[in-house]
Amino acid sequence: MSDRYDRGLQVRREVLGEAHVKRAMKGTSDEDRPFQELITEAAWGTVWASDAISRRERSMLTLALLAATGNFEEIEMHVRAAHRTGTSKRDIMEAFQHVAIYAGVPKANHAIKIAKRVWNDRESTDR
Repeated sequence: MSDRYDRGLQVRREVLGEAHVKRAMKGTSDEDRPFQELITEAAWGTVWASDAISRRERSMLTLALLAATGNFEEIEMHVRAAHRTGTSKRDIMEAFQHVAIYAGVPKANHAIKIAKRVWNDRESTDR
């Protein structure tokens, strides 16, 4: 594998957590291996590995973009990862307020419901 892939895998583990990455890699088949390599190199080894902005800012941007484009399936994963990037609940809510104004209240509302479910799940398992 390339240096960019190796760096991407490291960043992916740091942001999403070792358990998540192990599950994703275990579920990789011959058919989707090229896709996994692509996102590891491009998303994690290029975009997330850049030090041009902080990981906290990347988390906020990622969550806002996912919500704004209606890609709700990925929001839970990134809300769970946000604490590893220093992103607070307030930061996430601020990002979703931007979504409400610039992309639509229904999208922001749905993203907020997902975030609240994640936070409630985390609080109930932390007890």
